[in-house]
Amino acid sequence: MPREFPRARRIEEQLLRLLPELIRREIRDPRVGPLTITAVEVARDLSHARVYVTPFAGAGDAVAIVAALRSAAGFLRHAVRNQMGLKVAPELDFRVDESIEQGARLTALIDEAVAGDRRRTAAADPAEE
Repeated sequence: MPREFPRARRIEEQLLRLLPELIRREIRDPRVGPLTITAVEVARDLSHARVYVTPFAGAGDAVAIVAALRSAAGFLRHAVRNQMGLKVAPELDFRVDESIEQGARLTALIDEAVAGDRRRTAAADPAEE
């Protein structure tokens, strides 16, 4: 059974709360629009943190937003270190969270399959109508 790493989990939770505020307040890059940080995964040794982001609907290009955040990663890491009182903050790796789009595609596929089943059932039993 894998060992729990409560410190890493605590840092994930703190980053999930702190990073959106830092980005909103401190980052002036025009490529960074309104966004949501959907998840943070901190390595066991606390050296790296993957930060998954998604822009608000119609708020900008996700790839451009991630590129801007990656260019500001050093600044954000320093700010995180100061705000959280850490000796060394994890290296921040920003990534586009594609799970929302994947979920929407799966929902559309399921809806399409259900509609197809209903059409086939209706065509097979025209006497019941």
